[in-house]
Amino acid sequence: MKKRTLSLLLLVSLLGAVLTGCGGGSTEETPEEGAAANAITVGIAQDLDSSLDPHKTVKAGTREVMFNVFEGLMKPTPEGDLIPAVAENYTISDDETVYTFTIREGVKFHNGDTVDADDVVYSLERCIDPQEADIVPVDGFAIIDSVTAADEKTVVITLTEPSNEFVSYLTTAILPADYDQQDTAPVGTGPFRFVSRTAQDSVVLEKFDGYWGTPAYLDTVTFKIIENADSLLMSLQSGAIDLCAHLTSTQTAQLGEEFQILEGTMNLVQALYLNNAVAPFDNELVRQALCYAVDRQQILDLAFDGYGALIGSSMYPAFAKYFDDSLTDYYTYDPDKAVELLTQAGYPNGFDMTITVPSNYQPHMDTATVLVEQLKAVGINATIEPIEWESWVADVYTGRQFQSTVVGVDASTMTARALLERFTSDYDRNFINYNNADYDALFQQAIACYDDAEQTALYKQMERNLTEHAANVYIQDLADLVALRTGLEGLQFYPIYVLDLSTVRYAQ
Repeated sequence: MKKRTLSLLLLVSLLGAVLTGCGGGSTEETPEEGAAANAITVGIAQDLDSSLDPHKTVKAGTREVMFNVFEGLMKPTPEGDLIPAVAENYTISDDETVYTFTIREGVKFHNGDTVDADDVVYSLERCIDPQEADIVPVDGFAIIDSVTAADEKTVVITLTEPSNEFVSYLTTAILPADYDQQDTAPVGTGPFRFVSRTAQDSVVLEKFDGYWGTPAYLDTVTFKIIENADSLLMSLQSGAIDLCAHLTSTQTAQLGEEFQILEGTMNLVQALYLNNAVAPFDNELVRQALCYAVDRQQILDLAFDGYGALIGSSMYPAFAKYFDDSLTDYYTYDPDKAVELLTQAGYPNGFDMTITVPSNYQPHMDTATVLVEQLKAVGINATIEPIEWESWVADVYTGRQFQSTVVGVDASTMTARALLERFTSDYDRNFINYNNADYDALFQQAIACYDDAEQTALYKQMERNLTEHAANVYIQDLADLVALRTGLEGLQFYPIYVLDLSTVRYAQ
């Protein structure tokens, strides 16, 4: 009876969060006008990075949008493969340390210039040992010894040691070497070109007629930034938005026949992330207690109508090669065990804690709502602190000024390293302050290992380390519910956090 009452209370709470809101959406263009113009409007819940230079990107949401503008020597496919993009092909030396890339004929930048070897050398060197402010070094480039242009169409990359992950990092955007306006007017080689940006309002892309590959179907895509979840839903209902990803089941249930709902996965690790350097979460027993106190299946059932895939560490199922399903049930729901561990840790009566949540992401807010109720059962008084996304990035992610937070962490490349390196003790994006010598040692072994099976086993040991020491309370890979206006088709899901609009089209 107690669980049923909790379920009803939470359901009312979650419905209320959507139904009571402020503001409506713009009705500047009807769906019929959009079809006639071969244009769509896409709703997104956060503004992009202040700089649109892809080598300076921090936010997953920026990468998601600008995937349509930039390409590397290689690019991912919806099936999880890597295929040549700016490069036409490549060869690897017998000792697996020299990669020779041939640049595809006829690849043009959005400013009309043809891509040559100097552009590739410039782009890669820029991310090896950054000399410009705010450029984020590519982790996998640390083993590059040299990048040279053998001729106008040939680039030779020499490594200090073999790496079976190296090609995965060559999705890094290729940019024109003689162009210095990437921050505000970015230029890439993708199927869409950047047109304009209005901060906190919108980003406009247009079909690039000079694209080397299969051209985009749509002529114009406008990304409308609507950070309030209620306003986002109302904009869908009013017809102001044609496509919106990352919705909750509660939101999609309020859309009519004018939308089709597509289901994929978000390809991220949603967890209650804990600041391991702040009391009481610097105590491993406390962190383990929280893992036992949380009923993850109930979170899926109450907040997501059962959608989502349970996880037990910092890896999601789409990375099947690295995903260790045995960790999913490492912690079973056991509030008595949680109380026992809290008592051992010196908190027999529980404690107060704050869960800081980016308020523009309704799935994370809904998850936190359920967590608050579950933690009460073991004496923990949790309070939700909703903050704007920019504040979350500055205070939580960068400043590490938080106790706990509910958020999703994604992989920027299709590598296990992209998800696991962030928890090494000296990594600048280790926002939870995880510090474990065994974990650090496993990581060094993994990146130095060229044997694929052995490296995969090492990454799985790192996942187990995070689970056993309860670095975080792992919950799920969120289902990605996408509302796509009826009459549109062609959207494809990827195993990484991107939104490819090149295949979206109006049905004939």
